[in-house]
Amino acid sequence: MIDKLSLIKSEEMYAHAKTVHPGGVLGIRRPYNFIKGETPIFFKSGKGSKVIDVDGNEFLDMLCAYGPIVVGYREDEIDKAVIEQIQNNGVCFSLTQPIHNELSETLKKHIPCCETSIFLKTGSDATTAAIRAARSFTGKNKILRCGYHGWHDWCVESKGGIPKKNYEDILEFEYNNLDSLEKAVKEGGTDVAAVILTPINHPLGGKVEFPKKNFLENVRDICTTKGIVLIFDEIRTGFRVSMGGAQKIFNVTPDLACFGKALANGYPISVLAGKKEVMGSYEKKAFISSTFFENGTDLVAAQTTINFLEKNNVLDDIKAKGDYLEKNINVFIKKYEGICEYSGGPWMPFFTFYENKTVNYKILRKKFFTNFLRNKIFIQTAHHSYLSFRHSYDDINHFLNIAESGLKDSISL
Repeated sequence: MIDKLSLIKSEEMYAHAKTVHPGGVLGIRRPYNFIKGETPIFFKSGKGSKVIDVDGNEFLDMLCAYGPIVVGYREDEIDKAVIEQIQNNGVCFSLTQPIHNELSETLKKHIPCCETSIFLKTGSDATTAAIRAARSFTGKNKILRCGYHGWHDWCVESKGGIPKKNYEDILEFEYNNLDSLEKAVKEGGTDVAAVILTPINHPLGGKVEFPKKNFLENVRDICTTKGIVLIFDEIRTGFRVSMGGAQKIFNVTPDLACFGKALANGYPISVLAGKKEVMGSYEKKAFISSTFFENGTDLVAAQTTINFLEKNNVLDDIKAKGDYLEKNINVFIKKYEGICEYSGGPWMPFFTFYENKTVNYKILRKKFFTNFLRNKIFIQTAHHSYLSFRHSYDDINHFLNIAESGLKDSISL
């Protein structure tokens, strides 16, 4: 294995950060989510498929800012539109700007469930707004959930600082397991407001799962029969697996759906989209508002990103590159069956390691991902990767070469 990269400035900045921020940096950006001592903690800049840390190390980025970067870092056409909005029109106003209506119509064109929509900032905002809409519409309280849906009180995994009453009406069920869902429905009785799930399952540290045949269709049928609002959390799948998200490729239409991340190529915006009768809760019964939800810059970024995706067939390009990546990984990973598995299809590449009699999976995983980092490929151990439009086939071949050699060398060490 090649030598460790110099991370002196990054480590100095982190030491300072811990004196002015709780934990130094927040949540998923903390060093314990990566390979400690091998991963930079501060980035300086990015362009296309590359990022540069504060020590000057340039990495091929396979995390894409945890998903928002669908075109590439500092994409000229998108950034120019935002700069023009700032210079010519402004950012934050007491009232709404015309781009609000334009973007709303664009979303209706692409998202099957979208009859109306509201704009927010984060994925957690959108999923929480969906839960409020469902409860308001049905007059019921219990939520059946599957998957990760953000950091708000009703869904966050770590319960510190949250009263039990804030999540006691949340029941969990297993992905691809209808018996588990039906059991949760029975437990919820007549008080179930919504079912929320990620249509493609991406558990932290676990392999990415696609829906089994008829799973989503059966979930839809159960919700329709029981009068339960069906919510798809499409924060990661929207404007990445297709323009209309996973609901479009699987041909299953939810009542509500949450979008974000790739929607604006890194600018902070999310969307709750859905059927008019359910979304209508926000006209009279329920309330939602924020000073910054409808800032013109973010709406312009989203509209320009969607235009760019359409004009350049970006999602077809990403899928073709992802198919190429998956096909070539599967050629060499077969040798390590029972030790390492690839999942995620063309959209969410992920390596899972398993314990067996000859290999300690934790040690193997650490060596494998350390090799990526020392070869200047930025990747996370417990979170799946992404591809962007600006990832080239040379980038992908480099990733493949390091993955294959790293797996071979890690197991032989």
